[in-house]
Amino acid sequence: MAAAKIRKGDTVVVLSGKDKGKTGEVIRSIPKESKVVVSGVNVHARHRKPTQQSPQGGIERKEAPLHISNVAIATADGKPTRVRFEERDGKKVRVAAKTGDLING
Repeated sequence: MAAAKIRKGDTVVVLSGKDKGKTGEVIRSIPKESKVVVSGVNVHARHRKPTQQSPQGGIERKEAPLHISNVAIATADGKPTRVRFEERDGKKVRVAAKTGDLING
């Protein structure tokens, strides 16, 4: 499997959909499905009946997964950029295509 261009902990910008332009941190990555969960983005509400565990019930808000193609890594100024891999000091590292900056890690 190829190295992931977008990983948990990355700051990303949403490129399309109802949350286009929003920025958030990747909470979870699902490589098998090519999806990521971004904090505060693509929030869905689910109505829950009262149960033994939560006697109150109510509306549960939760982030739903987004396809990886709909998000891009954010540069320092918050603009989207593509990711490229380079060999630096004998290590394969992620680099922002727009600025040439190293992406954390």
